[in-house]
This record gives sequence, structure tokens and C-alpha cells, in this order.
Amino acid sequence: MDESVRSNQAVWEQAATKYVDEYDELLEQARGGWELFPRELELLGPVLLAGPTVVHFQSGHGLDDTALVRAGARTVLGIDYSVVTASAAQRRAAEVGVPCQYLAAEVPGVPVRDECADLVYTGKGAVIWMRDIDAWARDAARVLRPGGSLFVYEAHPAVPLWTWDEDEPRIRPDRSYFAESHVNDSFPGNGAREWQWTLGQLVTAITRAGLRLDVLEEYAEPFWRPDDGYVAAAWSGRLPNAYALLAHKD
Repeated sequence: MDESVRSNQAVWEQAATKYVDEYDELLEQARGGWELFPRELELLGPVLLAGPTVVHFQSGHGLDDTALVRAGARTVLGIDYSVVTASAAQRRAAEVGVPCQYLAAEVPGVPVRDECADLVYTGKGAVIWMRDIDAWARDAARVLRPGGSLFVYEAHPAVPLWTWDEDEPRIRPDRSYFAESHVNDSFPGNGAREWQWTLGQLVTAITRAGLRLDVLEEYAEPFWRPDDGYVAAAWSGRLPNAYALLAHKD
């Protein structure tokens, strides 16, 4: 494991106690209060209709996994390098009674056999922790069966540039769209290193891995907002804050 990845893992093992402290709340959401975004369901509709076997790279709290099962997935295997996170997600899945299993492992390099999945699902704060985007894309292609799909719903690569000012959207003077990385300065990943991949780098990595791009959409709405109701001007519809990508393996 790369030293930067090891350092990030240590940060996230500590931050993941959030999923333990909020276990009951997350359990209730897993039981039916958590759904995929409407556009995710639209883009994934044909895939989910076929009852896919899903591998979720960097599965986090696992609520998207229970939502995928409710939307039609046959099974979900979630993979996250935080033992705390994977353990809490496994316990919730067992209590809810959904066919979701979890492995604590690094992505890329997932310890699953080739061509075992119909869908690789990831995003919502996942790609930024990838030290090697080409290896990540190759791993996704390896895991997918012919005809299988890769789906990403993620923060837009430009998001690290936006300030959270309320009056006007501004660009942070300490950030660059073309930087290799930056240090996260907000909860819960405070102190971890985020790797920055432009949309061009992401699409290039996916196509080099042998996948064919079907959809690439950009959205003004962020996939996450603070629970306290705070609204930044950067989220007012003028700037890109999220994107969705769907690709398939021939």
C-alpha cells in the first residue's frame, strides 16, 4: 500500500467512528429512507431491471447498497479500506436483511475474481481517494463481465476550487484544477490527501481500460449539502458540482 494511501486510511479509520456513533440513524435510513438520486435510477434503469450482481468500489456507509437492492440488484459486494466502515455496513445489512456483503480491502486491487459483476458502482466521495486512476479503471474493467457497466456519480473535479461564500461564488487562491492533489481541510476527511483527476483524465483512463463511454453528464446540484441548511453561492446553479458517468464493457 502506498504511504499516502496508508495515511489516508488511518484518517478514515478515525473518521469512520461517525458511522458507529450514528448507527441507529443510519439503520433507519437503510430500512427504507435512503434512495439513489432520481437521475441515478434513470441512468441505471435498464441495468437494474436485469437484477445485476453489483460490486461497489469504496462502499462507505453502505446505504447506497441497500438502495441498489431495493431498486433491483440481486446482490451487492461492498469494498472499503476502512475496517470500521465495512464492519458497520455489514452489521446494518444483516439487520435489514439485504443480500449485501462487505470486504475491507484497498481499491484498486480488489480481491475478487475476474468478470464477477454486472455492475461496478462507485462515487459520492470515492474517486478523490484514488492514487492511481488508471489502475482503478483497469480494476473496474477486470471485475466486469462482458456487457457489464461501470457507473460513477461523483463530485465534479472543479469542486475543490469553489469557496463556500454565501454572497458570491469564488475560486480558492490555494487550489488549482490541474493540481495533482490537495489536503482536505473539512470534516470528516480533515487531513487526508485528495487526488485530483480532471474529467479528461477520468474518461481517458476508462477508455484505455477497454470500456466504452455511454453517458457523461454534469450537474449544478452537489450530491451532498450540510445538515445545518447552510447554502453556498457556488451551489446556486452557475457552477458544476457533480457528474454522472456510465460506461460498458463489450
